[in-house]
Amino acid sequence: MSEPATTTIEVNGFPCRVWSKGKGAKLGFLAGFGGLPRWVPFLDRLAESRTVIVPSLPGYPGGALGHTVLDTHLDWVLAVRQLIDKSGLAGADLLGASVGGAFAAEMAAIFPGHVRKLALIAPFGLFDDAEPAADPWAQRRDNVAGVMCADAAKWQALVAPPEGANSIEWPIEMTRASEAAARAFWPLGNTQLEKRLSLIKAPTLVLWGDSDAVLPPSYAKKFAAGINGATRVETVAQAGHLAYLDQPDAVARAVLKHFS
Repeated sequence: MSEPATTTIEVNGFPCRVWSKGKGAKLGFLAGFGGLPRWVPFLDRLAESRTVIVPSLPGYPGGALGHTVLDTHLDWVLAVRQLIDKSGLAGADLLGASVGGAFAAEMAAIFPGHVRKLALIAPFGLFDDAEPAADPWAQRRDNVAGVMCADAAKWQALVAPPEGANSIEWPIEMTRASEAAARAFWPLGNTQLEKRLSLIKAPTLVLWGDSDAVLPPSYAKKFAAGINGATRVETVAQAGHLAYLDQPDAVARAVLKHFS
């Protein structure tokens, strides 16, 4: 994999990294739990036919300390709106996964002109008492990999210190990403997004790993039932919560077909 181009934008006075790579129409990606400490094969698959733009959420890898000033869900939504605007993604196709999927859905609901088509990979935002979500913040450290991915090695490769990383700073950065997600989605990822799903008019693809250990795959139907735009649900075989890590080729094919 070749490295993406890197730029920096400012959100609420804090820097946020923006990666871009590829050619063709713009496609924005808001990453899942843990963010993106490194470029991953899934993004290279997308970049073969689209200009992939990946802004980092505040507090996630590449997002500095911007999460520390976000105290309410509205604060987070408006911060993501700034990310979309300043990354040049307003009106483009938008893909979000996990925590990023919840924010992508919020953008399509509250700012419909900002999203042409929408794709969601196991997004947070809903909660069903009959089938409760797992609490990713309550997991033992050695269990997290198996919760996030069907193949634990895929998560371990994502969060492994890159060559030259500071041995002290790297685990702090990973902990900060978990803290940022907790500020936005604790407890259990429930932001009452169901109240706003009906505002989504953009054509939507909902993808769910068949082995998701965080959010039951049945949640896919709950999202599809609430969205007003034309919506299709697809299951990704042999994939966990972060299906784009487990099955980059299959997920990229489904996403690119939807956005074509």
